[in-house]
Amino acid sequence: MQERSSVAELASTLKRELNRYSPGGKLPSSRALVERYRVSPVTVSRALAQLAAEGLVVTRPGAGAFRAQPRTGTPPPGDTSWQEVTLSADAATELVPRSVDASGVLVTLAAPPTGVVEFNGGYLHPSLQPERALAAALARAGRRPGAWGRPPVDGLPELREWFAREIGGTVTAAEILITAGGQSAITTALRALAPPGAPVLVESPTYPGMLAVARAAGLRPVPVPTDRDGVRPDLLAAAFRATGARLLVAQPLFQNPTGATLAGERRREVVRIAREAGAFVVEDDFARRLVHEDAGPLPAPLAAEDPDGVVVHVCSLTKPTSPSLRVGALAARGPVLERLRAIQVVDNFFVPRPLQEAALELVGSPAWSRHLRCVSAELKNRRDTMTTALQLHLPELALPHLPSGGYHLWLRLPDTADEPALVAAALRAGVAVAPGRPYFCAEPPAGHVRLSFAGVAGPAEIAEGVRRLRGAYDELPS
Repeated sequence: MQERSSVAELASTLKRELNRYSPGGKLPSSRALVERYRVSPVTVSRALAQLAAEGLVVTRPGAGAFRAQPRTGTPPPGDTSWQEVTLSADAATELVPRSVDASGVLVTLAAPPTGVVEFNGGYLHPSLQPERALAAALARAGRRPGAWGRPPVDGLPELREWFAREIGGTVTAAEILITAGGQSAITTALRALAPPGAPVLVESPTYPGMLAVARAAGLRPVPVPTDRDGVRPDLLAAAFRATGARLLVAQPLFQNPTGATLAGERRREVVRIAREAGAFVVEDDFARRLVHEDAGPLPAPLAAEDPDGVVVHVCSLTKPTSPSLRVGALAARGPVLERLRAIQVVDNFFVPRPLQEAALELVGSPAWSRHLRCVSAELKNRRDTMTTALQLHLPELALPHLPSGGYHLWLRLPDTADEPALVAAALRAGVAVAPGRPYFCAEPPAGHVRLSFAGVAGPAEIAEGVRRLRGAYDELPS
């Protein structure tokens, strides 16, 4: 059983038993709870902390946990209806409404109920995360002199050097800003490179989190179709001409959700088209360290081959490690770097130094390369397991492209299948999948689902999830 499930179950059990104790009464000791419920001391500690956060128990160091005094009463709710008028007052004058639909992002962040197979996750399963290496890195980082002091606003020089070497080409540490993960970097880049109301060209389909960021900044996403070789240069050039856009956001390597890699002959073409349009390209290189074992040599980042500063590069350590290691980088050259730096400082001041120190310790340790090799082999095995299971049990779902990196498959539904109905039926059957609609900023050409193979425990759970999905598909009206 996963730790989070054990904590939730123990907390629920203790809640039911609280009525056995009078207010102020002492609960059994942590040791007694460990023995009674056969869970770890960590699980007991976290369950009690959850009850304390809910105001149900009070913990006293050295004394134990006690039932809290009952609350004296709940005050009547306030009247917040006035906010509807205030929040919509400027809607008539806004070119693009700034209300944010985060549903496409929350699908990949929300933990599914206990027992549900998580095919909608956006991060590695805990068994794939380098937890021991992260713990060791954090411990070493905490002992560094000045580890809890204020870091340079651009980031630790050694970490900036490491990211510059990873990007390659002529990129230098002076052109790197350390960010609080990839999502924060994309937010900074979009705010820096386009004014509210402006169009921004995006791959279609594309990552819902990026669409949410663009709309929150008041930008107008304009789709540019992709195929198995990435964004189509002919349609990209036409979109720049038609819209006057000065910004393209792209994922040239293992694109989310299609898994496509921008073909060699298109790479220079995309940068050239953007340069002629006087536009920037934001390169979201989120999956480079999620390459599969059979991928072969990877193309260099677009930024490594761009001397003119057309490309603003975004990368992060979060995806190949842990959702909580939110450390990434922005790379840019020319006057735009100062604008990016100014927005980053105003928004965040800086990335916490302990996280930067821990990241530096991690990537500098022998455990880092071992971890990447392990993830590469495991992702390939999981991809093959899911692909085989789908071909055997759900041949109705078409897989236009088999990715050689990333953590998911992008499947097209038959024209007769209803996407929302399948997603709902799947959840009832005990498997959570990501609907395809949020990945499109205009009307989608067909129904899709995205299935992640990285957030589950292993091949057995993948097989079980596909079996449940087959049952859900059979529920759909023919």
